[in-house]
Amino acid sequence: MKFIIPFLIAALPAASVAQSQSGPSAGASGVIVPKTTEVMVIVTARQGVTRQQIMAVMPSEIRETVKLYLDGKIRQWFSRSDGKAVILLLAAKTEDEARAVMATLPLSREQLVDDEYIPVGPLVPLMGLIGAATQQ
Repeated sequence: MKFIIPFLIAALPAASVAQSQSGPSAGASGVIVPKTTEVMVIVTARQGVTRQQIMAVMPSEIRETVKLYLDGKIRQWFSRSDGKAVILLLAAKTEDEARAVMATLPLSREQLVDDEYIPVGPLVPLMGLIGAATQQ
């Protein structure tokens, strides 16, 4: 296990070359950017919002969140261990798509929370493990 991180770091240049042969996009700096498969959203209470304000909306927030999960729009959900945030993995290909989903939730509609959006995708260095020929 202790060799995985050095391997992934060493494989990054090879993975970038291999991935560029199969057509993923290169960012402005020329670095290969994996396609976005999900958007991670970190939800925190807005500055000045009280616990009572949040709790008043929680019953409807929970119902709407469960509906999104059952519809396949939320793939996973977590809470920070310190209780300061909720982390959602949304089935979204863009940040705008994720924002549209989050805008439907009561805490967002009431402007009680701030969201941080982080598009994520496959780990590019792993392409080096399978080789360019098997990627297509």
